[in-house]
Amino acid sequence: METSSVSKRSNYYISREFQTRFIVRFCFLVALGSFATMALLYSFASNSTTVSIVQARIRVMTTADFLFPFLAQTVIVVTFLVGAASAAVTLYMSHKIAGPLFRFKETLKELVSGNFTNQVKLRKGDELLAFSDEFNEMITVIRDKVRLAEQRLSAVQKDIHAIGENNVEEGKRRQFNDLKQKVVELERTFRFFRT
Repeated sequence: METSSVSKRSNYYISREFQTRFIVRFCFLVALGSFATMALLYSFASNSTTVSIVQARIRVMTTADFLFPFLAQTVIVVTFLVGAASAAVTLYMSHKIAGPLFRFKETLKELVSGNFTNQVKLRKGDELLAFSDEFNEMITVIRDKVRLAEQRLSAVQKDIHAIGENNVEEGKRRQFNDLKQKVVELERTFRFFRT
């Protein structure tokens, strides 16, 4: 069940705020680059003169003034097209980042609640795949350590039960009862974990 939801992630807006901010910033850079290109071309062309014939009239103007309408139209069209393509690409790429971050967040919530049975499952091609392997290894190590500690606690419980309170010397009965109380507290702590 878990695998199918991971392999068929079709909602490209997983973290709307992060992805929108990512796309807007990238498109802003595209627009800034386009207008910077236009400004540089206009600046470079301002030192030369162009002679043109417009509606049967000969006009002498700077090359920059002659090219400006063409530059402006070209930059607007290119900015729109490249911006749209950039938005699509950045949405797709941010999806490859936001999806794994969402999975990590969900798994961390499970860990905080004491559930060590889940692991981060990412799709082939997602970013952070190598990190998820390390993260899953950490979960496995912690789960194994908790299980080992539970086994050791169980052995201590058996020893306490085998000794029995009646078999403890009068002077050591208080220590024995303190030990039993600590074991009960440890049991409560281990009930928090699901391994």
